[in-house]
Parts: sequence; structure tokens; C-alpha cells
Amino acid sequence: MRRLLLAAALLAASGCATYQGARLYDRGTLALERGDAAAAVADLEGAAALVPHASEIQNHLGLAYDAQGRPGDALAAFQRAVALDCDNEAAQRNLHAAEARTAVAGEAK
Repeated sequence: MRRLLLAAALLAASGCATYQGARLYDRGTLALERGDAAAAVADLEGAAALVPHASEIQNHLGLAYDAQGRPGDALAAFQRAVALDCDNEAAQRNLHAAEARTAVAGEAK
């Protein structure tokens, strides 16, 4: 449901780039849901380039990076998501979890 709301909001912002960004976001999110992290990253990076102000895109990009084993990139994407929209609760949860994993990994070194 949230994915559909974001797509509608992106489309309402008008413009070909925004429309293509919404399509890439949807495709990337579906790839993430089916476990195809490489496809998810490719599509969500494209969406983020086209619609850089969309917190939800950054959040899903962070999830895709995490699924691909790229914790530093995931952390940065979650930070961008929260910076863009501090009310994005999913991004806040993901950021806190990524920070905790990073702290544990740092302690293990």
C-alpha cells in the first residue's frame, strides 16, 4: 500500500524523470521482495538518481544494499532517507538497526 502511495505522489510531482523514477522504484521494490538484490540495487539507484528527494526510495535502496552485503552503503542510504523525512518511521528503524550492526562489527575488530 505504501509503495502505491509513493508512486502516486511521485507521479503527482509530474515530469518524465519523476514518472520513470516511480517505475524504477516499483520494479526495484518488487525485486527486493523476491530476493533479487542486484536487480533491486540497479533499479533503486536509478530511481534515487531521478527522484533524489524521495525518502522512501532511499530507504528501500538501503534495504537493497543491506541484502547485497554492502553495510556502509546501506547505512548512508538510511541516513539520507531520515534526513529527507524525519517522520519516515521505517527508515528510522532501519537506520538504528544499521547503526547497531556497524557498532557490533566495529567492536569485533
